Amino acid sequence: MKIVFLDRQTLAPHIQLRPLSGEHHWQNYNSTLPEQVLERLSDCDIAVVNKVQLTAALLKQLPKLKLIAVAATGTNNVDLAAAQALGIKVCNIRDYAAQTIAEHVMALIYALQRSIRPYHQSIANGRWQAAQQFCYFDYPIENVRGKTLALVGYGNLGQHVASLAKANGLHVIVSERPNAPAREGRVEFKQALNQADIVSLHCPLTPQTLGMIGAAELDMMKPSAMLINTARGGIVDEQALLTALRNKQIAGAASDVFANEPPKADDPVMQLVTLDNFIATPHVAWAATENMQALADQLVENVEAFIAGGLNNEVLPG
Repeated sequence: MKIVFLDRQTLAPHIQLRPLSGEHHWQNYNSTLPEQVLERLSDCDIAVVNKVQLTAALLKQLPKLKLIAVAATGTNNVDLAAAQALGIKVCNIRDYAAQTIAEHVMALIYALQRSIRPYHQSIANGRWQAAQQFCYFDYPIENVRGKTLALVGYGNLGQHVASLAKANGLHVIVSERPNAPAREGRVEFKQALNQADIVSLHCPLTPQTLGMIGAAELDMMKPSAMLINTARGGIVDEQALLTALRNKQIAGAASDVFANEPPKADDPVMQLVTLDNFIATPHVAWAATENMQALADQLVENVEAFIAGGLNNEVLPG
């Protein structure tokens, strides 16, 4: 079989892809522009993608394609319904990054609660010399212990965050989906936003979660509350978040994911990153070396399983 990886540079160069057994041809492209996708996949049996978009119109032009192996957990870059209708199987990567993402979430929580970014920047700007004493108190510092953390999304990732959060003394509540009655052990969505000192998002990007945190939802949160997004860009309305942070409707936010990656020069994200009460990281919460290698190993296992007549981690529409 011919296997083509369209965006190999989404894995760090030091991450190894184990060679396949058997006489199969695996071709890597560091990156692929939209207008290059059709040509590069025209005669391949298995497409490996991380973020490259595979639309219905494109898939209809690839009669030889048998499998889309997504080199990530999220599959919103693939038209799953079209793939199913065309008999193209889709698989993804699962349960490889929960620990590293949970650690990243906790790092962002601590950085926000202790004003790490503004203190660091103020030292670079000469504020410590101006203070003329051993310390200064320009930005608030609060302990994490005792705060209420609301988790929106309680799959593998959310549960790992809950475990670390509880170990650090946070009170954890699990939000129900918006506009749904609360199941046992969960808190109604709006009530969770009202109660939380910190809201952390761990749900997939779907038509139902697109823009789920907008102006109205941010207004439900405490003025002292923080918002953390390591899930997917698009779940949070970034313009609404910019307004809320500027107007002190909430105290701070941090995000590892954005609607446009990378953001354009005029994107609201580029204004967000100038604020003292916002922290951005470039979609790297998952990217600890150990976890990235685990992803690469699972990716090869998924491809090998399909070649052998099986199918790991099948993704279906809906």
